[in-house]
Amino acid sequence: MSAVIEKSTLTFLKDLSKNNNREWFNTNKDRYLASYENINSFADVLLLEMRKHDHIDTVSGKKSLMRIYRDTRFSNDKTPYKTYFGGGFRRATKKLRGGYYFQIGPGKSLAAGGFFNPNPDDLFSIRTDMTYNFDEWQKLLKNKTLRKSFTELKGDKIITSPKGFTKENPAIELIRYKQFYFEKEFSDKEVLDKYFIKELNQTFKNLRPYFDYMSEVLTTDANGISIL
Repeated sequence: MSAVIEKSTLTFLKDLSKNNNREWFNTNKDRYLASYENINSFADVLLLEMRKHDHIDTVSGKKSLMRIYRDTRFSNDKTPYKTYFGGGFRRATKKLRGGYYFQIGPGKSLAAGGFFNPNPDDLFSIRTDMTYNFDEWQKLLKNKTLRKSFTELKGDKIITSPKGFTKENPAIELIRYKQFYFEKEFSDKEVLDKYFIKELNQTFKNLRPYFDYMSEVLTTDANGISIL
């Protein structure tokens, strides 16, 4: 299994961005398949490395990868293909919360992790914890391990205060988030480096203080008793 992103993979994706149509893609299907196998192999090795420090439910690199074909039904952009490869890993069991995402593409490679679409109950629990433990959140967002890879919490926000939370709440700027994730971008040079897989693995590992805290918030009540 290859643990290196090949230059030919980025070249294929760059060419695809200039020729994003089915005729070109079908003519270059062999290049796509070679690139896909490169990413598949890379994801397999990454999964093995991540299992050394976290419990991952995803069974293989292949199962982590998302389709390159775009769903254009509800989009103004009708180009049929994504110009990057993306994949995600699920943490195992109901006690371990949060998910990992990686993306490989020319000028658009990144690692991300967190909560991209929390359900209403989880969203309320997070916002409630922010209200009562704002000091802990301020400490968490300054955590040294987390800061080694990530600079700030990201995600879509609502403009007004959510129902049940006042604008005078000291934590209101955090409470307005409806997604809670961190993201780190990588240059093409970094992606092609032979040590990139170690960098990506370490980047995900540095999310653990955040995931550990959020797992506690989402699986216990105010008294620390499991709600599962």
